[in-house]
Amino acid sequence: MDNLLNLLLVFSDWSLLGLRLVFGAIFIAHGWPKIKNLKINSQNFEMMGFKPGAFWGTIVAFVEFFGGLAIIAGLYTQIAALLLAINMAVATFWKIKRGQKFIGGFELDLILFVVGLTLATLGAGIYSLSQFYHIGY
Repeated sequence: MDNLLNLLLVFSDWSLLGLRLVFGAIFIAHGWPKIKNLKINSQNFEMMGFKPGAFWGTIVAFVEFFGGLAIIAGLYTQIAALLLAINMAVATFWKIKRGQKFIGGFELDLILFVVGLTLATLGAGIYSLSQFYHIGY
């Protein structure tokens, strides 16, 4: 059994790559509409109680979109992942405060928070621009 588990460790950098690609794609997909229309995004954030909406909405839009790009590229992965984890922690607590339940409420936000923490602590892995160019983080 130990040999099988050690064999699986060979694929850890491939699994980090897969995790980065999916995690980054999710945030690009959610960040792009926010970046595309910052005015509506600001109004949405204002209505949700994040005031000033222009400030918080713009920060979230940029962190989600450009953080997703950085994660996919494997460039400054730990910083981007930490910012995205903080983003998802706020979203999770906001949904809990509003009375949303785990299922059909904040479960996806929670898993994205944990994936962000995982990438922030483990880094991008060997298949990344950071590794290729010997850049930290």
